[in-house]
Amino acid sequence: MGVKTEFNSYTLWYEAGKDYALPPADVVVRTSDGQTILAHSSILASTSPVLERKIDRASRGWNSVCTIRISGAPSDAVIAFLHLLYFTRISTVEATMIEDILEKHGMQLLALSHAYQIGWLKKQCEIIIATELTSDRVIDVLKIAKLCDAPRLYQQCMKIIVKEFEEVQRSDGWQFLRRYDPTLELEILEFLEDIDQRKRRWKQQRAAQDAYQHLNIAIDCLEHIFTEGCSEIRPRNVDLSRRNKGPCTWFGTCQGLQLLLHHFSMCEKRSAPGSCIHCKRMWQLLQLHASICDHPESCKVPLCNDSRFKMKMQREGKSDKTWRLLVKRVARARVMSALASRKMPEVVFRSWAKYRVK
Repeated sequence: MGVKTEFNSYTLWYEAGKDYALPPADVVVRTSDGQTILAHSSILASTSPVLERKIDRASRGWNSVCTIRISGAPSDAVIAFLHLLYFTRISTVEATMIEDILEKHGMQLLALSHAYQIGWLKKQCEIIIATELTSDRVIDVLKIAKLCDAPRLYQQCMKIIVKEFEEVQRSDGWQFLRRYDPTLELEILEFLEDIDQRKRRWKQQRAAQDAYQHLNIAIDCLEHIFTEGCSEIRPRNVDLSRRNKGPCTWFGTCQGLQLLLHHFSMCEKRSAPGSCIHCKRMWQLLQLHASICDHPESCKVPLCNDSRFKMKMQREGKSDKTWRLLVKRVARARVMSALASRKMPEVVFRSWAKYRVK
């Protein structure tokens, strides 16, 4: 039989200001290595429903000492576990004392708190263990997190694996995992593949949004060229010599559109469908502008108020789902761009300035 240890946390409770007589220890806790610890059933039963059921089953008669086993952890971790159960009843215990115990026996305390359904201790163990994760031991912690149903710790482990996967692959835990636990290895690899697919989808969506925004800018430049005139092309009733000589907002896009318009006006193949790729792009841009223009009666862009051109567009658009989707996305980009460029009201601006974090 192991050495019997008198548990003295009730003394701490008494020193904290309790003025009544201390009851004698009535529970013997036996650990895996044979050590026995004296404790109080009122404290253990009030902090853990599992320990309460164990004590009820092990009780023999009135005022008799019962024996329960807490296995699966070394005796020093069990002593630390019992200390924490007593500390919940002592308001004067410093937080640093509890943190020191958690840092020393974090993994064992996580397993014990899960087995004995002590939620607050399990949560604290997850937080402490997550702050000390490294690529060398993350696989071992991940196994414990799965066994103990610790989702927050599981997510932190996966984040470390994704961030430092090359270093994780060189660890002993990963080599052991590949040899003896192919199910968990497959789960990790599938998670990494899912992360890569999300990144690829995000990049594709980002590229698509940039393309819609560029088309929106091109339409604005097209209206600017045919309404106000730019460096080389202008309406007949606009005198460019009286304009401001400074470059317009989207000078590069305007220059490209003007070159494309010059080519479109002189190309002999522009009427033949699909024969000239530059003319095809110009036709598509004019068609896109006519599809989303909100003032066709006063618009000066060619073909925007042409009823025959619009009827032809509608006939072709009804059978082309891709074109309808493009028109919808570009129209949405125009709305979002208009909202982003809208001037902030003075009241809102002052409110943001008042509560802005310095």
